[in-house]
Amino acid sequence: MVQERRLSESVADEILNMITIENRFSPGDKIPNENDLSEELRVSRTTLREAIRILVTNGILEIERGRGTFIRKDIQLDEIETMQSLISTNIRTKDLYEIRLIFEPQMAYLATLRGSDAEIKRIVGNGKEIEEKISKGENRKESEQAFHKSIAKASHNEFINKLMPIIYQAIDKGIALSKEKDLIVRDTLHDHKMIMEFMEARNAEGAKNAMKIHILHAMLELGIE
Repeated sequence: MVQERRLSESVADEILNMITIENRFSPGDKIPNENDLSEELRVSRTTLREAIRILVTNGILEIERGRGTFIRKDIQLDEIETMQSLISTNIRTKDLYEIRLIFEPQMAYLATLRGSDAEIKRIVGNGKEIEEKISKGENRKESEQAFHKSIAKASHNEFINKLMPIIYQAIDKGIALSKEKDLIVRDTLHDHKMIMEFMEARNAEGAKNAMKIHILHAMLELGIE
């Protein structure tokens, strides 16, 4: 039963990706019928029905009797926070950090090369805001997201920007898990400073390696192999 539920959650995420990343469907659109969609996703109709139920419960889909299943008309695709709880249900912290390790070093590399002076300044400003939050013992979640989002924007790669909701999941999990680990907080301050210095110097390779070190530090200290 647990394995079946995980499969339905995975299928729900695939449908969610069709909406938010692939842009196959817009608010108000009807999704393919049960037979076609279960065949495309290579799952049973029972699993698909459970996945649709999850998305209905999360306010993403709605079922109109006699007409089919539709993307809710009032859903705001640029405000994905309401969907993130679904993404996090079946993606382990390790998987999220591996995604960060794959994408974020290259993201930092591209941002250092392509970012305007104003964009680099914004990245540094967001990094200093994190330092202030940590020194005051305040919640740094939004500042952390803003820091990484500003790097993504400076990369000028639209696909990287679309991945950020998933990256935020890893950042949020890391912050939650690091509350009792002073070493992670100290490394975060040091690593962010290193990233910012390389970016200000327009040293793309340095920024790439600094971001990689930053993520590996977090993985090591969180016990992620």
